[in-house]
Amino acid sequence: MTNEDMPWVNLTQEEVEELRNKKHELTEYGKQRLKEMMTHEEMLEEAERRERSNSVLTRYNNYYNIECAALAHGTPITPEFQQAMALECMIASLRCENLNREYNEIAISDIEDLIEGLYNQGRESLKKWEEFKDSADGVA
Repeated sequence: MTNEDMPWVNLTQEEVEELRNKKHELTEYGKQRLKEMMTHEEMLEEAERRERSNSVLTRYNNYYNIECAALAHGTPITPEFQQAMALECMIASLRCENLNREYNEIAISDIEDLIEGLYNQGRESLKKWEEFKDSADGVA
């Protein structure tokens, strides 16, 4: 939209940019205030979701370690087998977590939570590896 579209408004480009920036600041402020206004119930729901996510990750790790890591030489024959086994481990861990109810469909959010947990677990492993490597270099 340009000034030609609204002849009654005479704003310079700088004023338009300033208004855009203010709009962005207000939007961010509003988002922050909404987060701060989270109810106790919402906080409990979020804590329950995180606990469930951690439980699924633990179950997944257990299944994966039994099914994949315990194979001869620690790996399956092909990457495709490893991928298939990882998906089987995901399904088994989510089914286990939902034993008290009928569970025929997997929510995408459950899969996303598991993926996020695996990425976080990987980052933590890399940090520990770097710390170990740094301390080992100091000894040598």
